[in-house]
Amino acid sequence: MIRTQLEHNNRAESVPGAAQMSRHAAIGQEAEILTDIYQQDTNIAIWERELSAPIEHAVRQLLITKPEFATELILTPQDARARVAESIDTPHSAELCADVAELVDMFCCLFALKRVGMRLHVLAGAMCPKFHDDRVPCRLVTTYQGVATEWLPHERVERTKLGRGSLGQTDSQSGLYQSPADIQQLRHGDVALLKGLLWQGNENAGLVHRSPTTPGTDKRLLFTLDFIN
Repeated sequence: MIRTQLEHNNRAESVPGAAQMSRHAAIGQEAEILTDIYQQDTNIAIWERELSAPIEHAVRQLLITKPEFATELILTPQDARARVAESIDTPHSAELCADVAELVDMFCCLFALKRVGMRLHVLAGAMCPKFHDDRVPCRLVTTYQGVATEWLPHERVERTKLGRGSLGQTDSQSGLYQSPADIQQLRHGDVALLKGLLWQGNENAGLVHRSPTTPGTDKRLLFTLDFIN
């Protein structure tokens, strides 16, 4: 189904004057919503999903047995499951490894990639605490445990306040956004595609996002996939 929808969206990608269009979020409860990332006016596609009980159990076991776990791998759809299982190397991890392998396969299928860069990290704090956009074509993000990624709708961002434009001020002080109500947040388990600055036609419209503040001693298990050369 993703392959069929991908062919349709590829045909819809090139739109005259697309660079001047607004950007919005595509949100749905089926995996096929991810193919909407090919729509020129979409800069985030979110598959809202509930993690299965076996995956939740596998995640809890990983955080208990390896509370500082972090791995970065280059994976293909063919070797993803075995290599992730070897890296995690804990009992009861099979369902988590299977889910990771499925996401690798979907990402490679969606973008016609033979391999991807994967990160799976346990985090106790915010890895990227300030709002920013990424110099990548597109990144897949999901949080298996804990609070998930925060993001801003395109029309709510004053982009001159990103990075050095903040003049050292916090996001809430700089005028990057007008109200805390502008801040959107993924749920743990959601799978999101974040369109970056290097996506053709998406210059100055990369999805603006940040790592959330992790409350107390809580930890996150963050998973990302990226294009690699």
